[in-house]
Amino acid sequence: MSAEQPTVVAEVREAPLSVDEALAGVNHPRAGGVALFVGTVREHDEGREGVAVLEYSAHPGAVEHLRRIAGAVAALDQVQGVYAVHRTGQLRVGDLAVVCAVAAEHRAEAFDGARRLIEELKAEVPIWKRQEWSEGDHSWVGL
Repeated sequence: MSAEQPTVVAEVREAPLSVDEALAGVNHPRAGGVALFVGTVREHDEGREGVAVLEYSAHPGAVEHLRRIAGAVAALDQVQGVYAVHRTGQLRVGDLAVVCAVAAEHRAEAFDGARRLIEELKAEVPIWKRQEWSEGDHSWVGL
């Protein structure tokens, strides 16, 4: 493994997300593989159809939680880069809500790191979504 520290990008932001930015963010000459997860806004949730709009909001400490998780993944054997960025604000069906990427020397470590990254992000980072339904009502997820 290189003596160089892995690159870590961990942010919560309102600006649109980019897969190309994620791939560039974890690019490393020792990386033989990059595992990427892209979460998109879907038209259904909670067993019903008709999500019209989502609004994500984050606790002021969300970035700190995300950086801790990303740092732990970066410390895994053979990991060379970690990227985890979640959107806030209003999103529509099809928009990118979260992009995670892990670059590692081999594919197994890249896949393992990416799975850990998104699962821990979803379980631990205080980000909530308010879903507006086409019928005019709304619901909260993650509170």
